[in-house]
Amino acid sequence: MEAQIIAYIAAGLLVLLLGGGAIAIASPSKEILGHPKGLYILFFAEMWERFSYYGMRALLIFYLTKHWLFDDSKSTLIYGAYTSLVYITPVLGGWLADRYLGQRKATMFGAVLLTAGHFLMAFEGSGGQNDPTINVFWAALAFIIVGSGFLKANISVIVGQLYPLTDTRRDGAYTIFYIGINVGAAIGTILAGYLGETFGWQYGFGAAGIGMLLGLVVFVLGKPLLLGKGEAPKALARGTEMMIYGVGLASVAVIWALVQYQDIIQTLLIVSGVGLLGYVLFESFKLEPHARDRMFAILFLIALNPIFWGLFEQAGGSLNLYTDRFVDRAGVPASLFQSINPIYIILLGPVFAWLWVFLGKRNLEPSAPAKFGIALLQVGASFLVFVWGANAFGVGPEAKTLVLFVFLIYLLQTTGELCLSPVGLSAMNRLAPKHLASLIMGAWFYMTAVGNFVAGKIGEATGGHDGEMTKEATLSVYHSIGWITVGVGVVVLLLSPLVKKLMHLDTLANDEELAGQDELGEPQAAGIETGGETR
Repeated sequence: MEAQIIAYIAAGLLVLLLGGGAIAIASPSKEILGHPKGLYILFFAEMWERFSYYGMRALLIFYLTKHWLFDDSKSTLIYGAYTSLVYITPVLGGWLADRYLGQRKATMFGAVLLTAGHFLMAFEGSGGQNDPTINVFWAALAFIIVGSGFLKANISVIVGQLYPLTDTRRDGAYTIFYIGINVGAAIGTILAGYLGETFGWQYGFGAAGIGMLLGLVVFVLGKPLLLGKGEAPKALARGTEMMIYGVGLASVAVIWALVQYQDIIQTLLIVSGVGLLGYVLFESFKLEPHARDRMFAILFLIALNPIFWGLFEQAGGSLNLYTDRFVDRAGVPASLFQSINPIYIILLGPVFAWLWVFLGKRNLEPSAPAKFGIALLQVGASFLVFVWGANAFGVGPEAKTLVLFVFLIYLLQTTGELCLSPVGLSAMNRLAPKHLASLIMGAWFYMTAVGNFVAGKIGEATGGHDGEMTKEATLSVYHSIGWITVGVGVVVLLLSPLVKKLMHLDTLANDEELAGQDELGEPQAAGIETGGETR
């Protein structure tokens, strides 16, 4: 009976959410709530992708420890390696989209790979590291990683392409888009987490696969509403296009091997990070002075990503395990607590979108770098509050941490996230030269990848020498990273006026007026494509 009730609820949610995409497609108006209809197609497509990703993420650390029987330290390291690769592959996917495929085709190919990966997660075998089915698990992770590389940066770029550079709706559009991400994350976490922990892993991961398939359907059907945005920069030969898809499939095999060896990933992050920085700097010095200064501002903002996400991504790793073992949960499955953050985003996202507009009209809105500093202060403070609460209050003979402090740590992390993530997405798209747009967005996700790997190393430290997490060791690590991050946040706030000057926001308006110049300030021939449109 319980299973039937859950099935009916799940079916209702699926119909409701898929119906939202259908309404956007069928609506006769050109805009909905003051934004292009294409924004809502991207909203629902990304919502379903996040449904699958976060549904799977809520279960992954428990799947590693309880099914494949890795110890806590190894599990958090694998988790960090996986999530870091999810965010590093958009660098290559963004480059391929900029040069060859265009953002729309890259996004669609990524969605196909992601759908395959999430369905492969449903093959669980008998468990334990000696079970040969574990190779299917590694393959599933590889498909999801490569699929994310083609989809993640590129769908975000299409959002920005729907608006002129100086359109005041841009930050609001990215916040709406971000709400879509978290609607999917919240429902995916609750549904997949509950099914996985209650009825079996295959049911939770299978639900995630269905969600990704629906995201692909919405994106394909909504193509006309994108108004030609995200198309290839020039006509692409069929053979070249097929070759790129073949390389994408071949890279799945490479990632299959790579994800199993986390030390190699650490070396890869260092080497590729230096290479990426060098390439961005090389491209920067080709630009006119204001565009070059903006690239320096971009690099400053991107460099803060590993610090923020290294702390924030404890949510799916060490904090998830801590909640399972050391929090008074009143019988609620631990994976469901992963839905707190996206629910907060849904509730607070509109408030922050309104707040930035309200402050902007009064010339009181903090600059993007100042918002980053505020974000770091909040994520650092979240761990300090959690440690204080865990030490000061407890429940029962084993001093279980009050569940209130789980809600508080996620609240402070969410308000920090709203000051950094949608603002960062908008800043990357707004400040980057058009011919480097997807690469810069990929670099943004690359440094998020570094942050996710840092999160895995932090989680590994909570395991101690024997690899098993203890409450005392975890709180000690949280106390240290909290104070360090608060200190960094103060420094960023002090430097924010200087970084704001490098952004040259007063001359951004001129960029759209330079119809006769290219990104380097040189005369441009008639008919050359700029920003996806032929002039």
